[in-house]
Amino acid sequence: MRGTEFSELTAFVAITERGNFSKAAATLGISTSTLSQKIRTLEERLGVRLLNRTTRSVALTEAGERLLQQVHPALDELGNAIESITASRDTPAGILRLSIGSLAVGMVPDPLLPGFRAAYPDITLDIVVDDSMIDIVDGHFDAGIRIGTRIERDMIAMRVSPDSRLIAVASPGYLAAHGKPDEPQDLRDHNCIRFRQTTGAVHPWEFERGGEKVEIAVEGSLITNNLDLVVHAALDGTGVAYMLEGYMKADIAAGKLIPILEDWSRPYAGYHLFYPSRRQMPAKLKVFIDHLRSATRQAAPRPRLVAPVVTGVKPRTAVA
Repeated sequence: MRGTEFSELTAFVAITERGNFSKAAATLGISTSTLSQKIRTLEERLGVRLLNRTTRSVALTEAGERLLQQVHPALDELGNAIESITASRDTPAGILRLSIGSLAVGMVPDPLLPGFRAAYPDITLDIVVDDSMIDIVDGHFDAGIRIGTRIERDMIAMRVSPDSRLIAVASPGYLAAHGKPDEPQDLRDHNCIRFRQTTGAVHPWEFERGGEKVEIAVEGSLITNNLDLVVHAALDGTGVAYMLEGYMKADIAAGKLIPILEDWSRPYAGYHLFYPSRRQMPAKLKVFIDHLRSATRQAAPRPRLVAPVVTGVKPRTAVA
C-alpha cells in the first residue's frame, strides 16, 4: 500500500468515526477541503461512492459499509503496531542481544548482571559467547563486548575494563616437581593447560619481550573451553596455565599461583562495549549502557570476572 492510499483510508475511517468532515479534519490536523479531496480521490480510485453527504450529515453507502468493515480492523492493527514500536522506544523492555568473546565474558564488572536484572526485569539478556569476530549488525545483536583493537571503526565504543596482560602461571607444587621455565621455549617440556575458543581454535601461546615476539605451540593433557576449569586445573597442580592476569590475580596474591616468564608477558588491550549508532537508540540498550558505565565507574579498577560455569566447578571471583 502506498502512502497516499493509506492516508485516504485513514481519512475515510476518521469521517465515519467523527460523523462529519469538520471534526475529522480537526482530528487529522488538515483542512476540510483537503479532507474532501482525499475522499474524492479514494472514491475515484475505487470507482464507487463511499459516502452520501449533505450540508448537515454524512452517511455510509453500501460500498462504504463493506469497505469500513474490512479496513477498520486492519487500521486498528496498524495503529497497535505503531504504538507498540513507540512504547519500545521509550520503555526499557524486550530482548537485549549481546555478542561477547570467551575472555570478554569474564570482564563484565560486578554488580552489572544481577544489578541490571533487578533494575530492569522486563529486559531479557540474550548473551552469546562467540570468538568468531561476528558482525553484530548481520548477526542481529544490539551490542558486543570485544577488545578495543578488534572493533570496527564505524562502531561506537565505550571502555569497560582496563588494559591487562597475558601471563603464564603454575601452582607452587607443580613448579617444585617440574621446575620453573626460564624461556618460552622451555614450555615445550611442561604440561600446559590449553584453552579452546568457541571457533574451535586452540591457539599457540604468544609471548613478547621488548621488540621480540615468540609463538609456542604448547602441548598438554587438558584442553577446555571453560576459563574456570583452566584455573582450577592450574591450582590443582595439573600444569601451566596462560590467560589474562586479572582473572588469576586473587590466587596470585594469595600465593596459590606463581607467575612465570613475567618479563615475556604479552600486553592485552582492555575490553569495550560497542554498538552501531547513537541515533534512535532502543531504550533497552540505553539503560544497559548507562548501567554498565555506572558499574564500571564504581568497580574500577576492580572488575569482577564472571566465567561460564562447569558442573562441579565453583565459579571464581578475581580482581583485575
